Amino acid sequence: MMERYPDIEIYLARVSQEALNAWLERTLQAPPLKPAGKGKWKTTGQHEGHPVPVLLVEKAADTFASLWFDSAHTPWITDQDCAHQAAEALQTEIRCSLGGWHPGDDPDRFWQVLPCGQEGAIEWPDSGQ
Repeated sequence: MMERYPDIEIYLARVSQEALNAWLERTLQAPPLKPAGKGKWKTTGQHEGHPVPVLLVEKAADTFASLWFDSAHTPWITDQDCAHQAAEALQTEIRCSLGGWHPGDDPDRFWQVLPCGQEGAIEWPDSGQ
């Protein structure tokens, strides 16, 4: 059995705030994201009676926005589970960590999920830059 992550973070290539709010509302009964500082948005949803704080940071990594669920009580066990659902629901490229990070792991290895269902490990940022 896969160990549940203490929080979930995914990176969104691009997505409209309307589409993101609709997905968060469907998934976590979350109210629309509200401004929380420059380029930051917050809301709190819930899953099985537990609050799930959500933080969106625009352009957190390259042009990707970070979407962070600060709770172990999410509908997903791992970042990859969330990435799959988000890519399909939001029809955009999603990236996430390959797994729980441990000292010595390569911090530039990420998992990429495309809305067409294609996925795989990538180097990010690209070493060619």
